[in-house]
Amino acid sequence: MMSVMTGVEGEDRIQLGRQDARTVRRRSFRLLGSLLRPQRARVVWLAVVILVAQGAKAAGPLILSIAIDQALPRVIAGDERWAWWSGGAYVLAGVLAAVAGWQGIMLTARVSQNALLDLRRRVFLQVQRLDLGFHETYTSGRAISRQTSDLDSIRELLDGGVNQLLSSFVYMAFVAVTLVSIDPVSGLVLAVAVLPVVLVTRWFHRVSQVHYRRTRVASANLIVQFVETITGIRAVQAFRREAAVTAEHTRLADEYRSADQRALAANGTYDPALVLIGNVTVAVMLAVDGLRVAGGHIAIGVLIAAVLYAKQFFTPVEQMARFYNSLQSAVASLEKISGLLEQRSAVTEPVHPRALPSGADVVELDAVTFRYPSADAAQPAQLRDVTVRIPAGQVVALVGSTGAGKSTVAKLVARFYDPSAGQVRIGGVDLREVADDQLRRSVVLVTQEAYLFSGTIAENIAMGRPGASRDEIERAAGQVGLDEFVRGLPDGYDTDLGQRGARLSAGQRQLLSFARAVLADPQVLILDEATSSLDLPGEALVQRALHTLLAGRTAVIIAHRLSTVEVSDRVLVIESGRIVEDGAPAELVAAGGRYAELHAEWVASTGG
Repeated sequence: MMSVMTGVEGEDRIQLGRQDARTVRRRSFRLLGSLLRPQRARVVWLAVVILVAQGAKAAGPLILSIAIDQALPRVIAGDERWAWWSGGAYVLAGVLAAVAGWQGIMLTARVSQNALLDLRRRVFLQVQRLDLGFHETYTSGRAISRQTSDLDSIRELLDGGVNQLLSSFVYMAFVAVTLVSIDPVSGLVLAVAVLPVVLVTRWFHRVSQVHYRRTRVASANLIVQFVETITGIRAVQAFRREAAVTAEHTRLADEYRSADQRALAANGTYDPALVLIGNVTVAVMLAVDGLRVAGGHIAIGVLIAAVLYAKQFFTPVEQMARFYNSLQSAVASLEKISGLLEQRSAVTEPVHPRALPSGADVVELDAVTFRYPSADAAQPAQLRDVTVRIPAGQVVALVGSTGAGKSTVAKLVARFYDPSAGQVRIGGVDLREVADDQLRRSVVLVTQEAYLFSGTIAENIAMGRPGASRDEIERAAGQVGLDEFVRGLPDGYDTDLGQRGARLSAGQRQLLSFARAVLADPQVLILDEATSSLDLPGEALVQRALHTLLAGRTAVIIAHRLSTVEVSDRVLVIESGRIVEDGAPAELVAAGGRYAELHAEWVASTGG
């Protein structure tokens, strides 16, 4: 597992290192813009509400200044209306700020939740859309991290951070403009104080950006290791690896803690620095304006307003410092999610798809060479110049050593990959010209591990053809010999399978996957080592079902156990990416070649 973790962290670092930081940032904010664009009206109204709320809030010290310098002398002179007017204006500003602030919170909630819903859908659809090669290199833990912790970081920012950040900027602008308008000298003192704030903020931006990227990588590594441990818990317990995986988990958790701690330490320096600058500014303004009041240059109300504005000017800066954590974390998450969403599948949909002709059951590989995208260029290709034609209705078995290229042939016929050279055709049509929907209906792959989803037996069989009736589901189960077992269960076809079908034996799970294939009724069926993990009773059940499943159907069987080959019409022996033998099983045994050796080894292993 340690090597996997290192690889995950390395991939993230390479991805960031290869791309210009500005390009990555622009890509991230393009994604954010595309999420907010459908909600333009709400965003514009939110901006108006923020302007009203912060304008009303910033009016408080100005009203107080006017009340002291202008209203108070008139009240003392006996005109009490000025007291009511100034008090009413202050209350009105407060009520307006509160109402607009509440409206801003409600609008922010609607905008953020709609944007997050859209983003969750995009990530989920993208992960399904990408080709098998992507999923074989991009670990499930990283994908889960994109859908969980990264989205949570963005949620924290959108739920309150953006509103708070915008409100803070707007409020600071109102304060600066108002202060300069009532007393330019006080505005100059505040402007001088802004310079150290900018310098400290630039330092924090540079340092925290690095730390939060490292935090996201460490978080993803921890999730990957946790997912792998839980997924492989049987192997962990069977081989007494609890101590080893715990040690690895502790190491990764410590890396996460250290990265997070460094990010918090940067924030812990930034926040007090802003407080210090703010306090020094207020002290200087008190001294400067106090002397000016004593000299008769400004009124006492202006002094009070200037000090209040100076104090309030730095309160939003402190708030921005606290929310900067969310901003940096969210930006790091946006970088990773936008990178995932910009991934392009190596197996693309045709621009002008061609339909497979009716009864298109002939499978052809024409001079096919294939190398996995992640393979070392110095290594030989997995398939080299393979040419073979499988007539309609013929069952062909692929045999050979591990790594010879058998499963690669299956993946190419199912178009999980495209060949590096040559063509794979069904019914004379290159698979690269066939729409994915039709290809998935026409070609079905049954793998060694019969993957079952949470839900009932009926729901899992129905995955072969969504919308199938209950009678069709039960008929498909009956054809592969599963019906009697299912009806013996207390809830029959409505039995909940639990996680990944844990309540069924390996043979029963494989029969259920066969029932799916029968229900799908494909033109071409591929069985990838469908009996290799079964015990003898389970294998016997599956072998009986195979005759029903393969009847009259073009099929490719990848077999390690040669008992499966007995149902085939033809055998292709693959070694080192090439077809070295081709013929009927009996003919190849009689020929005394590689298949004869494999057959003899199988007979000896079964005691025959």
